[in-house]
Amino acid sequence: MQKETRRNSAAGSAKPNPPRKLTRAEKKQIAEIIRQAKGDGKAHTAQQTIPYIQMYPDGICKVTGRKYSKTVAFEDINYQLAQADDKTAIFENWCDFLNYFDASVNVQLSFINQGSQQEQAARAIHIPPQNDDFNSIRTEYSDMLKSQLAKGNNGLVKHKYITFSIEADNPAAARARLSRIETDVLNNFKVLGVSAHPLSGYERLKVLHGVFHPAGEPFSFSYDWLTPTGLTTKDFIAPTSFNFSDGRCFRMGGTIGAVSFLHILAPELTDEMLKNFLEIQSALSVNIHIKSIDQSEAIKMIKRKITDLDKMKIEEQKKAVRAGYDMDIIPSDINTFGIDAKKLLEDLQGRNERMFLVTVLIMSTAKTKKALNSAIFEVQSIAQQRNCPLRRLDYQQEDGLMASVPIGINNIGIQRALTTSSTAIFVPFTTQELFSDSPEALYCGLNALSNN
Repeated sequence: MQKETRRNSAAGSAKPNPPRKLTRAEKKQIAEIIRQAKGDGKAHTAQQTIPYIQMYPDGICKVTGRKYSKTVAFEDINYQLAQADDKTAIFENWCDFLNYFDASVNVQLSFINQGSQQEQAARAIHIPPQNDDFNSIRTEYSDMLKSQLAKGNNGLVKHKYITFSIEADNPAAARARLSRIETDVLNNFKVLGVSAHPLSGYERLKVLHGVFHPAGEPFSFSYDWLTPTGLTTKDFIAPTSFNFSDGRCFRMGGTIGAVSFLHILAPELTDEMLKNFLEIQSALSVNIHIKSIDQSEAIKMIKRKITDLDKMKIEEQKKAVRAGYDMDIIPSDINTFGIDAKKLLEDLQGRNERMFLVTVLIMSTAKTKKALNSAIFEVQSIAQQRNCPLRRLDYQQEDGLMASVPIGINNIGIQRALTTSSTAIFVPFTTQELFSDSPEALYCGLNALSNN
């Protein structure tokens, strides 16, 4: 017992080894490892270029550390073919829809025209011959359908999405609030008579895959594959490469594309503007980013502008008195801006109007640069007819591309302040298509608006 005590005592009195100093080479090695772990903040792979962190199976996407988004797909309704009273009712309901979103919710409307499916549509209307005496009639009828198919735009697959994003401290809090917003959005669509459904994680990834692979490569993915393979969802949707070295266009795999923004300068817009864009017979994506401004902040901002204009008017009057001419002669721009600002303030205070910051982006893609320039020229001609020039995003193509996919992110700082009615003029509804490949279908008709 005494020997054991002495042995423990001796062990306790032993001094620990002094810490060894690192050599210069070891310090450099550790610093290099830390630098590589931190990275340089730039994307070096196609996966790193896609700006989201995680896509959950229920359809919620973690975009940044505190930003989460959800996407709802919706169908079309007969707006352009409706009577004037019905159009007015739809427009007013759409205004109420936009007014639902407060300043804490960012909204992205995505309209994606993808790939040519002409062969699939042709197969659907083909009438095979039978062993009877009516093959000549079948051939004549089938040729008539093919002729109408060539005149319409059935070759384009059109999709409409609304993506709303919020900020939350954790996924649980985001899931609870996004669920409430989703329910309200679906109810608002029901008021409009629009069929809509939320997208799951798989469906959202399929949409992103379609944008990043315009040629129509098949999408193959399952969440069960992630754990065994060690891959992420981005590995299944990323193209072979991104190239943004050209400041005015980008390359995405074997596809070349460009993103432009709509410079809204026209004093009045028409509700057919968005319809005209989406009628273009080429791969096109129109994205409208909408951010609401708090009502009190919007009113304060307009009042400050009115005060600044009054100050400028007084200064001009003082100059007129000193120069010895009529003080009522002031620059016409000051009077015009003052009248417009007061009218805007009256709309915000007296009518059901709110203020939104709007960014309209249009992405065109093609196989060759010549075809891309032709597609962009066609879009520019439509925009120019409405006195709204379409301008290319110089050296912002990467941010423009990522703002053109339904993730809910917008790093383009080009915004235009619009009221509710001015924002709602981009009506996302045109005409409802009825196409059935059921063998029991007996009626063939021609859509009066789209010629489908």
